[in-house]
Amino acid sequence: MFDMPLAQLQKYMGTNPKPADFADFWSRALEELSAQSLHYELIPATFQTTVASCYHLYFTGVGGARVHCQLVKPREQKQKGPGLVWFHGYHTNSGDWVDKLAYAAAGFTVLAMDCRGQGGKSEDNLQVKGPTLKGHIIRGIEDPNPHHLYYRNVFLDTVQAVRILCSMDHIDRERIGVYGASQGGALALACAALEPSVVKKAVVLYPFLSDYKRAQELDMKNTAYEEIHYYFRFLDPTHEREEEVFYKLGYIDIQLLADRICADVLWAVALEDHICPPSTQFAVYNKIKSKKDMVLFYEYGHEYLPTMGDRAYLFFCPIFFPIQKRNVK
Repeated sequence: MFDMPLAQLQKYMGTNPKPADFADFWSRALEELSAQSLHYELIPATFQTTVASCYHLYFTGVGGARVHCQLVKPREQKQKGPGLVWFHGYHTNSGDWVDKLAYAAAGFTVLAMDCRGQGGKSEDNLQVKGPTLKGHIIRGIEDPNPHHLYYRNVFLDTVQAVRILCSMDHIDRERIGVYGASQGGALALACAALEPSVVKKAVVLYPFLSDYKRAQELDMKNTAYEEIHYYFRFLDPTHEREEEVFYKLGYIDIQLLADRICADVLWAVALEDHICPPSTQFAVYNKIKSKKDMVLFYEYGHEYLPTMGDRAYLFFCPIFFPIQKRNVK
């Protein structure tokens, strides 16, 4: 492995500093979100199946941005059922409709959110001071107010998406899960941390957006964290502002939210992952206090992980649809 030995990873608790007002920062952010309307617009999609009805769902997020989601709802639903909020990887979008049909067939309503200003239909209207070179981690980093960090708003969008799903008449809010890989895994964890009383289960694959200082120490250029490298290269080549930069990035570091999570967590880590290094992931996992399980993929990197789709499905379904015991004669 290029990272720490496994025994060391299992004890690693992170490097990036935690801002002194971290708890207050997120308390004020959630207070702002609570004033946001849960009103949404539904538009039938051209893609439809006999299993599920498919819609484009739009809501207005903090700051007035129009956020797009896919909503996939079971057709033959006679009672309240579970909900699953689905988050996508960096720069992409919520994917094909067909990806969600296995869950819809099992009775789940799936809400898949497009991140602001990435590859989907959600808009990003955030105005910030400073650069946006190479990506979104550093968007807002030079603004005096950390509330202008891009991912602060995206994390709040995840919570609003869950709240909107729970507001639907056919949803049982006691059976809510979140699911994602890479950036999507980070957003699933952020959502579970910021809405801990609602999110009951989370499946995450090699999550992003964690322990930024550690990623920089590993020289993570040409990876998901490359924009930090290029920020210093072009804007602070002598690292005079290094301490300030990593302190501010702490506001959007999921490892620092991890102890808020109450959901059961199923986690997949690839030990040859050069995109989201294992140590940046263990920094989060080791802080989670709720029930958790990690699946190790020793010879894999940031790629398709065999069996994880099946594992995720079985992890979500038994608690939501318990197998009824029968007396066998």
